[in-house]
Amino acid sequence: MTSELPVNYPPHPNPRRPNFKLPAKTCDSHFHIFGPPDRFAYAATRVYTPPAAPLEHFLNLMEVLGTERGVVVQPNTHGLDNSVTLDAIARSGGRFRGVAKVDDSFSAADLQLLHDGGMRGVRFNLIAALGGTPDLALFDRVIERIAPLGWSITLHMMPPELIEIADWIRAIPIPVVIDHFGRVGFADGVAQEPFQVLLELAAEDHVWVKISCAERLSAVGPPYADAPPFAHALVAVAPGRLLWGTDWPHSQRYQPGLQCDDGDLVDLLPDLVPDEAIRARILVDNPARLFGFEG
Repeated sequence: MTSELPVNYPPHPNPRRPNFKLPAKTCDSHFHIFGPPDRFAYAATRVYTPPAAPLEHFLNLMEVLGTERGVVVQPNTHGLDNSVTLDAIARSGGRFRGVAKVDDSFSAADLQLLHDGGMRGVRFNLIAALGGTPDLALFDRVIERIAPLGWSITLHMMPPELIEIADWIRAIPIPVVIDHFGRVGFADGVAQEPFQVLLELAAEDHVWVKISCAERLSAVGPPYADAPPFAHALVAVAPGRLLWGTDWPHSQRYQPGLQCDDGDLVDLLPDLVPDEAIRARILVDNPARLFGFEG
C-alpha cells in the first residue's frame, strides 16, 4: 500500500548562500515541486512518499542561490496529473517553464493545453525502481504528437539503459535531454563504457545533457572533486547543449546525511565549467533556447 511507503528525508532546511555569484538569468533547469498533498494529491502509483516541497520553499531557495529562472520537472510521485507543475509555472511570473509527464492517452488538445500552461517537453522514466519502463513504442507515439509543439523529451535512465537504447536516441527527430550525466557513477572514471556512450550521443546535434546530480554520482562526497572531469569531457563535445540544475528537493535521499547543501552545488560550477563564457551559455543561453524563455 502506498501509505506504507517510506517517506523521503526532507531537503536541507538551511542551505547556505554560495560564494560563487551566478550570472543574471541563470536557470535551474531541473527541480521538482511536491504537493503540498492537501492541494495536490500524490499518485497512488508512486513508489515513494516525499515530504511536501512546495513552490514557496523553492522560491526561497532561488533567493538564496541567486537563480532567476527554472524548469519544473513533473515528478513521478504526482503521476500524469500535471497540476502541481502547471500551478508552479502559473505563479512564477514568467520565470518558469515545465516538463510534463504524459503517455499516449493525451490528445493533441490535451498537449496544447499543457503548452499553453508553459510546458515545453515530456520526461520519460526508464528506471524500474522508480516505476519506469523503457516502452520505446509508447515513447515514439508521444514524440510524434509533441513534435508539432517544438518540445523536447527528457530521459531519466541508468547506464545499462543508456547503452541499450543509444541507437534509438540517435534516431529521435526532436531534441533529447539526458538527465544527470546519464546517471553514470563517477567512481569508475571517464573511460568507462556508459560515459563514452554518453559522449558519443552528446556529439549528436539533437542531444542535450544535464550536468547535474553530482551529489548522487560522486564517490567521494562534497565538495564532489570527482565530478569536474566528467563535465570537462562533455563541455569539450557539446558546450551549446549542456544544462545545469539542482534537482531540488533531491528525492529518495532517505537517511540523514544524504541530503546535500545546494550552496555546495552552485560553488561546484566554476570547477565543472572553468570558462566563464561557456558557463554562461550553460546557465543562461542554452536553457533559454531549449525551453523558450524570452530575452
